[in-house]
Amino acid sequence: MSSAASATPSPGATLDLTVDATTLTAAICDIESVSLGEEALADAIESTLAALPHLTLTRVGNTVVARTDLGRAERVVLAGHIDTVPLTVDPPNLPTKRVTGGDGEVLWGRGTVDMKGGVAVMLRVAQEVREPSRDITFVFYEGEEIDSQYNGLLHVEQQRRDLIDDADFAVLLEPTDGRVEGGCKGTLRAEVTTKGIASHSARPWKGHNAIHEAAEVLARLTAYEPQTREVDGLEFREALNAVLVSGGIAGNVIPDRCTVTVNYRYAPDLSAEDAEAHVRQVFTGFDVDVVDNAAGARPGLHLPAAQAFVEALGLPVEAKQGWTDVARFSAMGVPAVNFGPGDPNLAHMDDEQCPVAQYGLCEDALTRWLS
Repeated sequence: MSSAASATPSPGATLDLTVDATTLTAAICDIESVSLGEEALADAIESTLAALPHLTLTRVGNTVVARTDLGRAERVVLAGHIDTVPLTVDPPNLPTKRVTGGDGEVLWGRGTVDMKGGVAVMLRVAQEVREPSRDITFVFYEGEEIDSQYNGLLHVEQQRRDLIDDADFAVLLEPTDGRVEGGCKGTLRAEVTTKGIASHSARPWKGHNAIHEAAEVLARLTAYEPQTREVDGLEFREALNAVLVSGGIAGNVIPDRCTVTVNYRYAPDLSAEDAEAHVRQVFTGFDVDVVDNAAGARPGLHLPAAQAFVEALGLPVEAKQGWTDVARFSAMGVPAVNFGPGDPNLAHMDDEQCPVAQYGLCEDALTRWLS
């Protein structure tokens, strides 16, 4: 085993990978790992995987990468983040518990949806699929729920890109309610600013109202007709919307500045540069400051590994209309899809919960594909 942090596994508790995926999910959830506090869980994952002789381990911070090296014709990535958003205090949503309701049994607690169920499925695959049809790179990474500077995938890209570069396809086990969501849209945030002249509101003719000038910005947004673009056989619906308006300094002052913050969600066949150029064209004549721009990811459904994945699962593929870390794989030249247990609408909620059947179904689907 090689490791960026140490030559031997970190000491600490290990996980029982012979239990079912639901029981394993509960055990992983009960190791608290709020963002920036992932060390204990990373230690447990590293120590556990070190006992599997078919894997080679590398650790980058609190991100654990495990790889098979069987000389297969293709290599695929299974990836999942190990951090969660903060726990609730009253009542606390850990430890986990199984609850039976009208729709059957669920596992309740922080991380059951986002996304320790996916992490458990990855660990079960590592345990059970010792001779996969494709070489596998497992990535258990830190810092997804907070600012991107802490993201473990980013750290791997910066420090050990060779661990990912040889992959042909990736599956990010974010919650999708057991559906397959291909690629993801890019997201751009820009501030469109109008300028005026300040004056007393009793004498507005002495000034020029920047907020009124923003009416043209809003008019262009209202008239804007977003496109639906087909990429690798999936339809991505673009969107351009105002998400914030700010201006004015007092109730008796004509404002000399107003800023409309817009969000452009764009199809993954556009580059970040293309998206920025488009937004600047829409708002020609205004000051436009692009403050955030993350490109999307193509699903790569024309690739053999992706086609085999879809065939093995027997599920329809939908376009991911949001942004996820599959975009980081795309930036490294690896097409990716999202597939994992849990309803994403329940992610981060105080009563986060997932039907227990979904954990097993996702494990079975990946096992069919990789066996």
